[in-house]
Amino acid sequence: MPASPNKLKRHLAGKNLQIGLWLNLGDVSATEIAASAGFDWCLIDGEHAPYDPVTIQNQLRAMAAFDSVPVVRVPIGEDWIIKQVLDIGAQSLLVPMVDTPEHAKQMVAATRYAPEGRRGMGAAVARASGWGRVADYGTNINDEICLIVQAETRLAMQNIDQIAAVEGVDCVFIGPADLSADMGHRGNPGHPEVKEAIADGIARILAAGKAAGILHYDSANFAYYRDLGVTFLGVGSEASLLRAAVQETLKDARRAVSD
Repeated sequence: MPASPNKLKRHLAGKNLQIGLWLNLGDVSATEIAASAGFDWCLIDGEHAPYDPVTIQNQLRAMAAFDSVPVVRVPIGEDWIIKQVLDIGAQSLLVPMVDTPEHAKQMVAATRYAPEGRRGMGAAVARASGWGRVADYGTNINDEICLIVQAETRLAMQNIDQIAAVEGVDCVFIGPADLSADMGHRGNPGHPEVKEAIADGIARILAAGKAAGILHYDSANFAYYRDLGVTFLGVGSEASLLRAAVQETLKDARRAVSD
């Protein structure tokens, strides 16, 4: 039995728009609610949320009952954490702060078994292979890894053509928050200079034949990014949605009793 097919990888290669949600609360119940809503993917944010390999594994288990594809953002683009996250069962990764094609190549190698890469052969005793039940896991898993690298600095945007051209990179995700800060517009990812840089970056990613991704919280602009060619579209976080719903519920209650 080989490793399971990665439908997110196939949809991105087919230029099919995939809509997803960030998971920042670190709570399996919130993750079950999000994954059961019908999102194409949900991203377990190991960079900015309270996750470690054990809690990421629990999140993967929570999502296993649903069709939503789990994506794991590792905290840093280094081999040791990529190895652990893959062995606990992730097949789709987002790696932050990839500024150069050399770093992108390193991340591809970290996600592949030799001879294509340098991932350690430890999955036979890990969740990724069903604790050894998926005996042929290693035969095709290299082809099922979906690697998304994150461009979020001016240097990354300068190098985005070469980053996107790296074989094994499936998608280049532009991070508006960090990019805007690096461009001198911290807290204002909607600044015209930032928007222009993002639009240019997306066009260059697509020209390299790769999928482009972004996270945006305003539904008024979702069609704008679709029209630019984004096919990996993050539309918010369960944390921000909960905050907004709680605040709105309180406003509604106060209005209702203010008469």
